[in-house]
Amino acid sequence: MSTGREIRLVENEDGWWTAIDEPTGVASQGSTREEALENLDEAVELHEGGGEPIEDEDAFLRELGIEPDEVKETKDLPDFMQ
Repeated sequence: MSTGREIRLVENEDGWWTAIDEPTGVASQGSTREEALENLDEAVELHEGGGEPIEDEDAFLRELGIEPDEVKETKDLPDFMQ
């Protein structure tokens, strides 16, 4: 049994790179391979429960430039997001 991570790197037509963690299905992108891998590491860590909890979701969304009232809630989320 392998204990390593399998990662797929894809160069898109627009020159950006997509990095996909095969076991989790988590993906990220970057303008270089290195940036895509760094972003993937962060995304996988967050997926696995790393990072700080979000205390105020509305304030967090506003920091990202998203108006919370305009976000549509859906019940059709992937299992890992529910």
